[in-house]
Amino acid sequence: NYKPKMWTENWSGWYTDFGSAVPYRPAEDLAFSVARFIQNRGSYVNYYMYHGGTNFGRTSSGLFIATSYDYDAPIDEYGLTNEPKYTHLRDLHKAIKQCESALVSVDPTVSWPGKNLEVHVYKTSFGACAAFLANYNTGTWAKVPFGNGQYDLPPWSISILPDCKTEVYNTAKVRAPRFHRKMTSVSAFAWQSYNEQPAASGGSDSFTANSLLEQVNVTRDSSDYLWYMTDVNISPNEGFIKNGQSPVLTAMSAGHVL
Repeated sequence: NYKPKMWTENWSGWYTDFGSAVPYRPAEDLAFSVARFIQNRGSYVNYYMYHGGTNFGRTSSGLFIATSYDYDAPIDEYGLTNEPKYTHLRDLHKAIKQCESALVSVDPTVSWPGKNLEVHVYKTSFGACAAFLANYNTGTWAKVPFGNGQYDLPPWSISILPDCKTEVYNTAKVRAPRFHRKMTSVSAFAWQSYNEQPAASGGSDSFTANSLLEQVNVTRDSSDYLWYMTDVNISPNEGFIKNGQSPVLTAMSAGHVL
C-alpha cells in the first residue's frame, strides 16, 4: 500500500507510418487520463512522448515508420509548442500542484453521487482539502452535487478543486489557444542527377535466394536499394502471348513498395 503508483508511458499520440493517417490524441482525453490516474492515488506520470523527435537519415525506429517522430506531442519535433495540448497540460499540472499538500498526506474518500459520476476527496486533519469530480458519461453533461453547491461537468471530464470549493480546472474545458500551422514553400534549391551501373548477377555482392528478403538486414543499412533479378521460362503456348495481353507478376511481400 505504500509503494508509489507509477505510469511509465502515457501516450500523447502515436508514431506515423508511411501510407497511413497521422495519429492524433485530443488534449482533452490526454488531460482526462492524467487527472483520473492522480485522483486514484497515482504518484508519477511519464508522457511518451512529451517532446517529439526526428529520425534522421535511415535511422527510423521500425519498419515503415516515417522520418517524423512528432507523435502529436505537447512539444513538436522542432521544439515548438503544440497547442492546445501543451498549454492545456501545463494548466493541469498547475492544478495538481495546488492539491499537493492534501494528495501526499491522506488516502481519498470516494463517493458516487450518480450514474457514471465519481467524487474523490483528499481531506487532512490540518485543514488541507482537494477534490476531484468525475463525469464518466461519454455523451451527456452532468450536475455533480458536492459540498454546498453543484458543479457542471462536460462529458468524459474531471474537475479539480484544490480547496474543495473552487473549480480551477476541467479536463474538457480547453482555454488554451487553438491554431493550425501554415506551411510555406522554401525557395528553389540546386540538385543534380547521375546514372548508376545496373545490378548484374554473378558479382561478389550478389547471391541467390528463393524469396524476397528484408532489406535492412541484407544491405546492413548501407544502401537505399536492393535489386532483384529472376529468370522466367514462358511457353510459346501461354494464353497471354496468343491474346496479346500483358503478363501479371504476383510477389508475396509484406512491404509497401516493391
